[in-house]
Amino acid sequence: MRFMEKVNAGCGWGLKAVPSLLFCVGFLVADAAAYEEGPVENGGALTGKVTLQGEKPVSRGFNLVTFPDPVYCGRISNGNGWRLLREFTVGPDHGLKEVVVMLTGIEQGKPFTFQAPRIEAIDCQFKPFVTVVRDQQPLSVVNQDPVMHDIQAYETSQLGPRVLFNVPLPVNPRHPGTASQDAQYQKHIAGQPMIQVIHMTKGRRVFVMQCGFHAYMESWGLAVDNPYYALTDQAGHFEISDVPPGTYRLTVWHPQARTIIEQDVTIPSKGAVTANFEIRPREGSRAGMEAVENPRFSMGILGNREVKPTLELQQP
Repeated sequence: MRFMEKVNAGCGWGLKAVPSLLFCVGFLVADAAAYEEGPVENGGALTGKVTLQGEKPVSRGFNLVTFPDPVYCGRISNGNGWRLLREFTVGPDHGLKEVVVMLTGIEQGKPFTFQAPRIEAIDCQFKPFVTVVRDQQPLSVVNQDPVMHDIQAYETSQLGPRVLFNVPLPVNPRHPGTASQDAQYQKHIAGQPMIQVIHMTKGRRVFVMQCGFHAYMESWGLAVDNPYYALTDQAGHFEISDVPPGTYRLTVWHPQARTIIEQDVTIPSKGAVTANFEIRPREGSRAGMEAVENPRFSMGILGNREVKPTLELQQP
C-alpha cells in the first residue's frame, strides 16, 4: 500500500467580531466521476481502528462572560466560568471516535442512500461534533435550547473559507422567557428546523459550522460522493462493506488532526482488509486557547448572576 499524509493548512478568521478562532482544516480533491448504483459481485470489506497518538490535548477554553447567555450555557462548564470544547472523544486503548474514513475512486457500487443529517443545538453545543454531508443535499439544524443561536456555515480548504449560509436558529416559544437566566432549567423543546442545502465549491469537501453568538459551539463535516464511508465508533473501530474488488484511495480525516491520511488500498474479491491508523493532533495553532484566569474578564462582570455547572462539571 502507498501511504501519504497531507499537512492541514491552518488559517484563522474572525466571525462577526466574536472573540474566537476557527481553524481552517481542509483539502482539495480532484474532480470525481459521477457515482452510479449497480450490482456488486464478490464484494470485499475494509475494517480497522483509528487511535489518537499520545495524550489527548487540553480542551480549548472559552470564557463564558465574554459571550451571551453565560448562566444557561454555564450549566456545562469547569466551575470557574469557562466552557471547554471537547474536540477529541477517546475510548479504550486510545480509540478515537468521530473520525471519517472514506474510499474514493469508486465509480459504481451499492445503493447510495443518504439521509439528510440533523444537527441539534442542545445545551449550547452542536451535536454531533463530526458528521458527513453530501453536496447538493439538505442539512437540518434544530435549536433545542431556550436561547437564540445563529448558524454560520463555511466550506474550507487550503484556499480559505467560503460562506455557505448564515441564518438565525429560532427558539421554541414554549420555553419560559426567564429560562436563559436559570441555571436549573433543563428542558429541551425543538424550535423550527432550519433546512439548508449544501452547495460545495467544486473539489472541496470540508464543512464547518459555528454559532455566531457562542463560539464554543462547533460542528464539522466531510462531503462524501459515494456510500463507501464510515464514522469510527466509541472505540475507534470502523467497517466499510460490500466494496467492489479493486484499488482505491482511502482517506482518514478528523477536523483537529495535524495531517490528513491518504493511502491506496486494494480490496480483494470476497475478502477483507484491515487498516489501522494513528491520528496526530494539531500543533501550534491550538496554543493560547486553554482556560486561564484573566482579571479583566472575571465573574464579577455578571453582578449577582452566577455561572454554575448544574448539568456537567467539565474537567480539564
